[in-house]
Amino acid sequence: QVQLVESGGGLVQPGGSLRLSCVASGSIGTIFVMSWHRQAPGNQRELVARINGADTTTYADSVKGRFTISRDKVKNTLYLQMNSLKPEDTAVYYCFLASARANTWGQGTQVTVSS
Repeated sequence: QVQLVESGGGLVQPGGSLRLSCVASGSIGTIFVMSWHRQAPGNQRELVARINGADTTTYADSVKGRFTISRDKVKNTLYLQMNSLKPEDTAVYYCFLASARANTWGQGTQVTVSS
């Protein structure tokens, strides 16, 4: 069984930064993709950024140039560095892992951008 635990969310002013972390544990197997998604109230969950086994990254247009996804393969940890945050970035952020053994979602961490 695979577990994902996110951390690093919180309240930040517009223009500020946050770094989200997602630690994977359990029988993970070969990782194909890890990604960050977000869901704001009343909206569908959307892809924010994705990194595959070859460390190729993909970003939503709305976060390009502001967010950076990265992965520590030794620690099985996924990161999302978020800079120049905007009020429209406010959402619950979820970590996702697709591996040879499971597709797993984290429980989510709240990010609120407000003055």
